[in-house]
This record gives sequence, C-alpha cells and structure tokens, in this order.
Amino acid sequence: MQKQIELIHLFMSNYLISIPRNEALKDGTIHDPYTKLKVKAFDLLKSRFNPSKGEVRFFVTTAHEKLAFETKGYKKQRKLLILQMISRYCIYLGLIEAQIHSTWPLSG
Repeated sequence: MQKQIELIHLFMSNYLISIPRNEALKDGTIHDPYTKLKVKAFDLLKSRFNPSKGEVRFFVTTAHEKLAFETKGYKKQRKLLILQMISRYCIYLGLIEAQIHSTWPLSG
C-alpha cells in the first residue's frame, strides 16, 4: 500500500515540503525542484534517527525541539543550499529561535 503524501508549497521560497499523512509534522522531507536535492527531517523526541553513510546531516535545537536533518542522495551540493532549506523548514514550523548545528551539540 502506497503512502499518501501531502505537498505543501512554502510561499517564501521555491522549496516544497512533503509530509506523509500518518507522520508528525516535523518528520517531513524538503525538496529543491532545481537541484533535485532532498533533505529529510527527523523529530528526535518522537522518531529514531539512524544516520546514512555519505549523507550530510545537521541538527536543530530549540528550548523544546530537537530535530535532525539528513540529505537523501547527496551529490556534492553546496552546504549553503542545505542550510537554506533547513532554515525555511524551521520558519515554516514557527521555530524562529532555532539554532542549526553541524554536529550534535553537547548538553550544557
């Protein structure tokens, strides 16, 4: 049985977000239609995250959220593009105070 996917177009960029209907809002995929790059989001408080070899990952933290982002099919795209996609996703979720980290931040 194929999962139904709901596509949401962000008005502030050309990126698309797809979120399976049965998943949490924070477990979506960001699509860049120009480069075909995909970045998957994982809600670390509700989902298990197993990093894939050869992919680029970033982590986002807020006071109440912990997210991981990982590319799918990374082919040497610029990391700035990945960061832009992640920041747009955070804005979409309303996580204005989000901090993006290149490694998992150590708790204080």
